Amino acid sequence: MYRYLRFPCVLSALAFLAACGSRERPAPPRDTIAKPAARETAQCLADLRAMNVAYRVLPETDNGNGCGLSGTVQLVEIGVPVTGLGAVRCGEARAFSGWIRNAVAPAAYQILGSELVSVQSMGSYACRNVIGSKRTDRRSGHAIANAIDIGGVTLKDGRRLTVLNDWTSPDPQVQRFLTTIHDSACRRFGTVLSPAYNAAHRNHLHLEDDGARFCR
Repeated sequence: MYRYLRFPCVLSALAFLAACGSRERPAPPRDTIAKPAARETAQCLADLRAMNVAYRVLPETDNGNGCGLSGTVQLVEIGVPVTGLGAVRCGEARAFSGWIRNAVAPAAYQILGSELVSVQSMGSYACRNVIGSKRTDRRSGHAIANAIDIGGVTLKDGRRLTVLNDWTSPDPQVQRFLTTIHDSACRRFGTVLSPAYNAAHRNHLHLEDDGARFCR
């Protein structure tokens, strides 16, 4: 009889010890940065090389408060000059390079009739929270260099188109160009935010490789 009664008691004791042990484990710090797996970064770097993208690997840094660099690169050459671009997480760099080469550059030529000569970035890494949101405690993708803001492009014929001035342009071709590259970005990045989202994005496209599938 006793042997049947002991087993549940043993299970109860083990469950109690496990519960106590879990309470004693320290919770992971809230301000540490989420790091991509080493294998994921290695594959991404191989993908960049296969795309003939020139880059420089940046050292890992944890700047505290949920900000830092892990698995990041400095893009050196992607085929089109990009100004103002700093550290970028590798997956973001891969998506961005493909977008510029296979979406923005072709759209400029096919829709606007002129070659793309440069892209104006408004930055990538910045230790800050999300802007334009009611939540004041949420870190931006920029805090881990996983987002790029694009302000405009310059064409070979001398035209410079900006999100701020041309998002609602009366020129139907300019409208079509901006709509085309926006829609293409939505297929390549997890989060894409434009002036259609809120006033905080009135002057740029926010491109983030987060897998969120959120496009506005």
